[in-house]
Amino acid sequence: MKIRIILFFVLATWNVAARAQQGFPFDNEIRDFKHQDSVQMPAKNGILFIGSSSIRKWTDLEQRFSGKPIIRRGVGGCTIEQLVDYYTPYIMYPYHPRKIFIYAGENDIAAGKTGKFTAREFYKLWAMIKQNLPDAEIYYLSIKPSPSRAKFLPEVRMANSMIKDFIKARRKTHYIDIASAILTPATLKPDTALFESDMLHLNSKGYDKWQAVLQPYVK
Repeated sequence: MKIRIILFFVLATWNVAARAQQGFPFDNEIRDFKHQDSVQMPAKNGILFIGSSSIRKWTDLEQRFSGKPIIRRGVGGCTIEQLVDYYTPYIMYPYHPRKIFIYAGENDIAAGKTGKFTAREFYKLWAMIKQNLPDAEIYYLSIKPSPSRAKFLPEVRMANSMIKDFIKARRKTHYIDIASAILTPATLKPDTALFESDMLHLNSKGYDKWQAVLQPYVK
């Protein structure tokens, strides 16, 4: 059994390397991160934020949590599936973080994947983190209900529910409900005043809401 597990991870690593040589989505951003790291590698035991454009566009994240060793590695419009298949060796493993905050899954569903598929991709990602960074604390940020993607809300709820249930039974793994923070109390629908004009990405007021929820965990 041990040999089989080792073989699985050797093949998975080889597969990622092979795909990297062929090129993959947002590889220009990965090159930028590698260049940043070559100039100044973040210290180990930092607080890593990874995921899609909601992390990439949170450009004042480091300032909002000033004094904390924040490493922001949001990748374009990436999916959890892409984190599993491509990006983790480049935006996660090299930093040996003590905490990993993940926002991803919204783009999987918008691309036509089901909530169940999206949740199962997170299970894979979780297993990869535990295999390679066993001491890291994992925080999954719930998928937000973006107004421009209202038709996907049932699948978003399914993914969030499955991931939340999965996390309950896992040590050093936490589910953080950041979706509720951007709902209007009266209607329980997304507050459009918290979004940019595309009704997909948060504006500064939206990130204020996220910051308030995350404050107790970013320490």
